[in-house]
Amino acid sequence: MKKITIFTLLMLLVFAPLFQQSAEASTVSGHQMETELNYWIQKNVIRTDSKFNPNKAVTRAEFASYLARALDLPVSTKYTFKDLKKGSNLTIEIQNAAGAGLLSGYPDGTFKPSDKITRQQMAGMIYKAFRYMDLPIEKTDFTFKDSNQISANFKEPVSAAVYLGIIRGDHQKNGVYFKPKNSATIAHAAAFLFRMEAAAQLLEPQVPTDPSNPESPTVPDVDPEIYKVSSVSNGQIVPTTALYTTYEDALAVYNASSSIDVIQKGSKIIKMKAGRAFGSNNKKQLTSLYSNSSLRDEVTYIQKGREMKYIGSGGDYVIVELAGTTFYAKHSEVDLVPSDLVTGYDYYMVDSNSILTHYTYDNLSKTRGIYSIGPVPPTMPAATYTSLDGVHFTEVGSRKVYTHYPYFQFQSVRQPTSYSAAELDAYIQYALQDRQSTGAKRYANATVNSKLIGLGTYLKSVEETYRVNAMFILATAIHESDYGISDNAQKKNNIFGIKVFDSSPEMGEVYATPENSINAFIQRYMNLNYANPLGAHSNGAVPGNKAVGFNVKYASDPNWGSKIAGHMWKMDKFLGNRDYKQVQLGSINYTGKEGVNVRTSPEVSYDNKLFTYKPKSPGFEASFGYPVVIVDETTGSDGYVWYKILADINPPSDFGWIRSDLVNKID
Repeated sequence: MKKITIFTLLMLLVFAPLFQQSAEASTVSGHQMETELNYWIQKNVIRTDSKFNPNKAVTRAEFASYLARALDLPVSTKYTFKDLKKGSNLTIEIQNAAGAGLLSGYPDGTFKPSDKITRQQMAGMIYKAFRYMDLPIEKTDFTFKDSNQISANFKEPVSAAVYLGIIRGDHQKNGVYFKPKNSATIAHAAAFLFRMEAAAQLLEPQVPTDPSNPESPTVPDVDPEIYKVSSVSNGQIVPTTALYTTYEDALAVYNASSSIDVIQKGSKIIKMKAGRAFGSNNKKQLTSLYSNSSLRDEVTYIQKGREMKYIGSGGDYVIVELAGTTFYAKHSEVDLVPSDLVTGYDYYMVDSNSILTHYTYDNLSKTRGIYSIGPVPPTMPAATYTSLDGVHFTEVGSRKVYTHYPYFQFQSVRQPTSYSAAELDAYIQYALQDRQSTGAKRYANATVNSKLIGLGTYLKSVEETYRVNAMFILATAIHESDYGISDNAQKKNNIFGIKVFDSSPEMGEVYATPENSINAFIQRYMNLNYANPLGAHSNGAVPGNKAVGFNVKYASDPNWGSKIAGHMWKMDKFLGNRDYKQVQLGSINYTGKEGVNVRTSPEVSYDNKLFTYKPKSPGFEASFGYPVVIVDETTGSDGYVWYKILADINPPSDFGWIRSDLVNKID
């Protein structure tokens, strides 16, 4: 696979204020695309001089050169154009872009470098850039008011760019326009490229490889084509003496004998009659979960050592359940543990104060973790429970199932917090003092050294500008940065674990200030691909779990969403309980193939569609449709009751309308 050379939103972006050129400082500061322009200027992709104007129309030659520099394209002389000056740097960059298949000239052999590039032409080049990088391309329907003006050969590139959040359109009072044939400005080009880069980072496969051959998939770590059947006795696996060369032969014996408990491939258990499944210790340091047995379409993933419900096995895959949804996984990434050999598992406890606490278990390290999530209804008695989705709780002993949605885990982040900057700062100081009082060495000077100190004002300004709950942002920073004292926070101002992977925890992007880290978290992750329903990883604008919300794709920890919710509950409790249950929550219950439309008014009309929630599997008992916040309701002209909801889509759309029969209210 070709590798992008790469697309890491790093030092140059965060240090931009220190190194801005004079021309850029006077013309970019305060611009709507300031972040995107600064990034590419500091990367030397967009070059400035005393006459630089970000609102100037960009030419075909300029945009081709931007792409060539951004992708660090190899030198190519495959194509030459008769209207280009031979040997010039610009000509070389255009030729490199042509050689990579990103552009082509006109039938007469010219390139027309000085022609202004249109918005649809930019989409076309970006589409070809994704093909050059061997990245997956998906399409979606788009409903721009001027869709009929998009040329036929550009409809597919525009569709792909809309799906990836690269193209968002111009929101006007009477609808959203793309303006495909309008000339694009340098600022537009910077924004398109910035979003392209963020999408490329998310889509580039993280496939483990054989170190001796970087282009080859990892060789499975089980003995090939040697199967045996075994029983479990006195805490040990007891194999029979027979060996089988096919899974089918071993399966026939397994099915025929009640004394046989497992099938092994080499020494690894690949099928068992009863037991638990856990993520294995593998090169990726996580377990990928796929939608079907082809093991190609990854839906989500889970930390090594963490538990999943075992459903069954095939010769090439394991079937598991997590968060109420059935998934498929590779044998090499799952440890199957027969019931008699299980050493521990996750459980929950409700105490006498009706507070829910989760006791996690890591099957590899044999250690436990503990965190509190928040209050449960009085109808859920003090007892011990098990749950693999954090919503449906089975009481140990009685097997009775209780349904409880932890409020902050399923409240949309588009709902602002009621707390002020000063109150958020007060909680930060309280939490740091609490950490420091534990006596743990790493918290010794937390009240002085934490990178979270004094962020309240900035968090509230970000909340107002980008419509992402400030308490959620702070809770995530607390969780990801260990209260602002982790190595990544202290040394890199990276308080969200950005680019810190399970397989390389020492990595992580570097920022000039914690505020820059907040900008990246909101602009490149939440509002681009996670909270935005048009984003590549949109599963609902809530912390969620492994079936819905950010937790599906943002973190391998299956309890990331409930841990964030726990921090939000602690914050709310300390500050006066003003945010808990402040709004009515709902869950979309429709699972049709065409998705669910959110409209600008309480009626079905050809021109009032605001956005569409993409189709998704709702999971167990339809409990995990897209979460929404219901703020009002009315009876429409069609006779249906309509709910007014917070719009997950990025500003300027604050609200939308959805028919009430498509939504379940959450108690």
